Amino acid sequence: MNFAGKIALVTGAGTGIGETITERLCQDAAAVVLVSRHFEAIQGVCSRIDPNGERTIPIEADVCDPIQVEEAVRKAVDRFGQLNMAVNNAGITGPAGVPVQDVDVNVWREVIDTDISGVFYCMKYEIPAMLSSGGGAIVNMSSANGLVGLPGMSAYTTAKHAVVGLTKSAALELSTSNIRVNAVAPGYVATPRILGSGKEVTDWMASVHPIKRLATREEVSELVAYLLSDAASFITGSVHSIDGGYTAQ
Repeated sequence: MNFAGKIALVTGAGTGIGETITERLCQDAAAVVLVSRHFEAIQGVCSRIDPNGERTIPIEADVCDPIQVEEAVRKAVDRFGQLNMAVNNAGITGPAGVPVQDVDVNVWREVIDTDISGVFYCMKYEIPAMLSSGGGAIVNMSSANGLVGLPGMSAYTTAKHAVVGLTKSAALELSTSNIRVNAVAPGYVATPRILGSGKEVTDWMASVHPIKRLATREEVSELVAYLLSDAASFITGSVHSIDGGYTAQ
């Protein structure tokens, strides 16, 4: 892909899938605004992939806070003059194995606020910036469990289903505005957090994919980059699973 002259904003950019997406976009000549609650993490990514600080900027912001999100988008436009691409990737899972009736109300609120309200806040402020820039492309991070149910993780599953609905609604609203909106729905991915959960857990995660392995971060970032690119110019309002056949069963 060639993203020369394009400005991207990536949330949750300090680790995992967001970090690899950021690396990929930067390799493809985009300028990238890295957003995370963890400033040291995104500062480290910027220093590694863009030592001179010419095409990256780290911004500390919590996507649960619309004021912080609005300020992050403003800083991005102030620095680079426009916004052309966004990857709304920040998210949390919450605890696993908890029946609906036993979910703590505060845990529910935290997951919903981060995984769906956070995506909404990002789009609310990204879209006007893209309209002012002449158009763009947005990729929202859902999950394979945004397409099927997952017992014991009701808040996460609910939020990731909601990301799909928000993506489709926004895509229809923006269909004649030169802004495309799509979602990516990964299965289990070999991120540092997942790999740190131990061999027994990762073996189980791999086993639920018919391909019998975890996805790599690079595989997910390749799909995201494609959806942001001009090669996907007729793709909007769609959800792209990358789950080793998990949702095909």
